Amino acid sequence: MAKEELITMEGAIDEILPDGRFGVTLDNEHRIICYTAGKMRRYRIRSVVGDRVHVEMTPYDLSKGRIVFRERTPGQGPAGARSRGSRR
Repeated sequence: MAKEELITMEGAIDEILPDGRFGVTLDNEHRIICYTAGKMRRYRIRSVVGDRVHVEMTPYDLSKGRIVFRERTPGQGPAGARSRGSRR
């Protein structure tokens, strides 16, 4: 028996909640609670209010989801622009 297919939708982050969760409004105007996927945590991809994201949901619970991709924001430079000074 095959696993159920995940539903992938797009939306925008509208609220940052405690415990690493986010409030996301989908393109169809539904609001869900999401957490970030493991690879996004591993590579320290930060998400802020207003970011466009791709969300995976299971067909069994359409009120929760997992953020799997954050779209690049125009005008945002590379994240690795730290100064080479002394580290504390």
